[in-house]
Amino acid sequence: MSYPEIRPRRLRRNAAVRRLVSETRVDPAELVVPMFVKEGLTEPRAVASLPGVLQHSRDSLRKAAVEAVQAGVGGIMLFGVPASRDETGSGGIDPDGILNVAIRDVIAEVGDATVVMSDLCLDEFTSHGHCGLLTPDGVVDNDATLAAYADMAVAQADAGVHVVGPSGMMDGQVGAVRRALDAAGHQDVSVLAYAVKYASGFFGPFRDAVESALEGDRSTYQQDPANLRESLREVELDVAEGADMVMVKPALPYLDVVAAVRAAVNVPVAAYQVSGEYAMVEAAAANGWIDRERVILETLTSIRRAGAQIILTYWAVEAAQLLRQRY
Repeated sequence: MSYPEIRPRRLRRNAAVRRLVSETRVDPAELVVPMFVKEGLTEPRAVASLPGVLQHSRDSLRKAAVEAVQAGVGGIMLFGVPASRDETGSGGIDPDGILNVAIRDVIAEVGDATVVMSDLCLDEFTSHGHCGLLTPDGVVDNDATLAAYADMAVAQADAGVHVVGPSGMMDGQVGAVRRALDAAGHQDVSVLAYAVKYASGFFGPFRDAVESALEGDRSTYQQDPANLRESLREVELDVAEGADMVMVKPALPYLDVVAAVRAAVNVPVAAYQVSGEYAMVEAAAANGWIDRERVILETLTSIRRAGAQIILTYWAVEAAQLLRQRY
């Protein structure tokens, strides 16, 4: 049969029909909101390149965590911005470092009402801005960094975190973190592996948010944007090392990678809608070039359609509210 008997537009005739036959839906419980907390702040501070995103004080972070729970988001990913840094990133391991203190604050405030996650990487804490320890000639030392990640994972677990997110793209990082957690009695702490993290130009505003000291780039450990098969190999290794979930970062420029990863594994797949993706939409909306709310939901739907079960996005709280209005 063909036209006029076959008319696909019948299933688009009004909003009620379109909702009924919608193939992909984003649920607020699938969204995770990244939050930044800066040591020493008494009031939250705006991030100029990320309109609407804040560096939180400890007090404002607790309030924002409650707001996220009330909106129904699935999780919070915490990033710390220390007052001082050193060559080894010791502030990330210190139980009284800002990230570990923030974990305790948020757990005390919301408990198990949402999933509290923490970034497990040294870049926010090192004076050179790299994700690992450096050799005397300035090269990131993979194996020495693994030992630091292990200590950092235990410190975060001791603070009460539910999920650690090793994001430095060191070879063997998931296995090192898993072994350290288990040896310290934290068998129930999950590992969300940044399994596929590209050396991307979309990270710029994030580096403003964490006040990164990085000079140069991270191409020796983050992945080449041209490569897909390499990504699948990274994912396979991380799952074999004990990853409970795997993530692709960034999201929108790599939807094909998200789909390929989803087809390859039987663990939950996450995608991080990174700062540059967020900033582009906000800038275009501020100029009146796009319908902001419509584009927010469209981007999230595309990431979900590609196969990501979990989406990290700076719009998580707002998007959760918009989705509740829609459905």
